[in-house]
Amino acid sequence: MKKTIGLILIFLLPLLVGYLMLVKEANAPSKLQQLKESRLQKEKPGADHSHFSQLQVKFKRPQDVTLACISCHNERHTEVMNTVHWRWLRDEYMEGKGIVSLGKRNILNNFCVSISGSEGSCSRCHIGYGYDSKDFDFTKEENIDCLACHDNSGKYEKEVEAAGYPKKDLDLAYISQHIGLPKKENCGSCHFEGGGGNNTKHGDLETALLTSDRDVDVHMAANGGNMECIDCHEAKNHVIKGRLYSSSSTDKNRLYCEDCHTKVPHKDNIINEHTAKVACQTCHIPTYAKVNKTKTFWDWSKATKLKNGEPYHIDDEDGNHTYLSEKGEFKWERNLEPEYVWFNGTATHHLIEDTIKEIPLVLNPLGGNYKDLKAKIYPTKIMRTIKPYDPVQKKLVSFKLWDKEKGNNSLWKDFNWGKAIDSGMKYLNLPWSGQYDFVETQSYWLTNHMVAPKEKTVKCNECHTRSNGRLENIKDLYLPGRDFNPAIDRLGIALIILTFFGVTTHSAIRIYYSNKNKGQN
Repeated sequence: MKKTIGLILIFLLPLLVGYLMLVKEANAPSKLQQLKESRLQKEKPGADHSHFSQLQVKFKRPQDVTLACISCHNERHTEVMNTVHWRWLRDEYMEGKGIVSLGKRNILNNFCVSISGSEGSCSRCHIGYGYDSKDFDFTKEENIDCLACHDNSGKYEKEVEAAGYPKKDLDLAYISQHIGLPKKENCGSCHFEGGGGNNTKHGDLETALLTSDRDVDVHMAANGGNMECIDCHEAKNHVIKGRLYSSSSTDKNRLYCEDCHTKVPHKDNIINEHTAKVACQTCHIPTYAKVNKTKTFWDWSKATKLKNGEPYHIDDEDGNHTYLSEKGEFKWERNLEPEYVWFNGTATHHLIEDTIKEIPLVLNPLGGNYKDLKAKIYPTKIMRTIKPYDPVQKKLVSFKLWDKEKGNNSLWKDFNWGKAIDSGMKYLNLPWSGQYDFVETQSYWLTNHMVAPKEKTVKCNECHTRSNGRLENIKDLYLPGRDFNPAIDRLGIALIILTFFGVTTHSAIRIYYSNKNKGQN
């Protein structure tokens, strides 16, 4: 008997433990609930840095602030130096290319094209000091810029065209005494301004998010979630969660809406079923560039024109440049519907050594299709640019954009395409035929911000419609309400007729036998 009871206990104990764990998990607050509760609580400050003697000095160099930081924050600098924010490079796997190093240091985008030879200007958005050439020492810890991300005084600012150094008149002691977790302003100082100005590049990231209401973004708005970037983009050992697929290729360290909202956030099961193939963003971001315009087209071939020997510009009614001698011709748009693509978390990239095979040339083709189990339909901004290439070698070219002085073959100072390309290709030790032309390129920028209130999400008939629907260009699936297939439609009509006939026949038989039974009674 005791042996039997023991066997029963051995069998039941794991089941009981499993049940208790499920109950505990079911009753545990969700990540979304935890986040909401944290928003209601006042942020508790950490250590008061104004009391630290290391920071109560007059700093001669910004590097001295960094050395003071790491004198207490032991080994944090080694974490930073292993991040993409510092290295501007990471090892990625790309289909057909194997393991390659990708990042801002070597990717050719279709905005300012390349940082090569222009690091002194582009590195204003680098979290370091002195990044002025390809010879920058990424192992030198004192050149980490801690204040760029951790300043909470609102007074820290990088100098323009100064290799990442801050403005000279800043009180670095005061700023270093007022630091904390990164705020929207810290992240936005670079991510809002990418590509040359506010909202230029992404279309869904701009300064309006600092003061917007719920109609612009339910997460960041003060009258909405009032969330900081790091509430979603969490960091572990300074590695921040999230991927930018203009320079990433693998399905790693991604950020999902479902991380907080679960995979079944809706009361309507039909809508929940959509999430198998439709990303949350597709319905919940009906438009982007809601406040300020975003750049949608760039024609570099129109650059270098001068008036009376001097560069000039033309602006639209909002002050956006529609022409610059340095950069060419632009188009800007506001309140845009995204364009939609399949995406499975992977991408490939056209590198400078690759041969151009198709025009328009897609710089970062996103992976995925209807048959791909991991792929979903995502909203994107597609940037279209006319940029220079080598028509003999059929390859893209890099060119020198910037220099402090005239006469050093930079496009923005000397306005000569041949010299700028020659200088740029020599800087990379790459061959060039000596000829150039221009080619149309496209790049995909996934739309993840500017989430609308639930009352203003995409309506069913905006996709399920015969013409001009949002998913008109997604061709590899049958979409009810949009697609017409004679055989399927005839089969559907036949099934409806058969159903009606079956119901009618069944009712008639029941009525007949009911009346017959009444007569017999």
